[in-house]
Amino acid sequence: MEGGMVDPRSTALLVVDVQQGFVNQHSRGIIPAVVRLVEGWQAAGAPVVLSRFRNEPGSPYETITGWTRLRTPEEQALVTDLAPFAATAAAIIDKAQASVFTPEGARTIHEAGWTDLVLCGIDTDACVYDSAVAAYQAGYRPWIVTDACASTGGARYHDAALLLAARNIGAKQLITSEVVLSRISGTQGAHA
Repeated sequence: MEGGMVDPRSTALLVVDVQQGFVNQHSRGIIPAVVRLVEGWQAAGAPVVLSRFRNEPGSPYETITGWTRLRTPEEQALVTDLAPFAATAAAIIDKAQASVFTPEGARTIHEAGWTDLVLCGIDTDACVYDSAVAAYQAGYRPWIVTDACASTGGARYHDAALLLAARNIGAKQLITSEVVLSRISGTQGAHA
């Protein structure tokens, strides 16, 4: 996708943890942008991967930080607007860690032969950032869709994660949904 068009055969959209338990006043505003990305991706015949976080009893989230949310089926459920896309997703990765690069997730991504991973979702500063860094370290090209990510902790955490991502995976890897959708739908010139 470097500077040009998105190849739908080698570029997957990873929708990270857009679940009921992660929706609050800071994060709910991105849901329409995430849905537009999924719709655009599917219209282009490109793969969409959904991830769902589960906070298992005894996890480091509980034992170290005291965080016990994302335990119930209601909290773990995809947001209503995304639920219809689960049936047509290329994969659904259930995970008990921040990154989508669980053994199952890493195998799914490797076996599919994708080279570029476009990430959106919640939280920018946790699961999205950790997945992008893991992708980078595993030799994939990660892209973070800045206006389709949010932090439940608010804008300062979202902005801090993007600052670190610009430094650690490259500022050119941060893009907007408008840009990435134009690249996959072919509405942009080849030299953009």
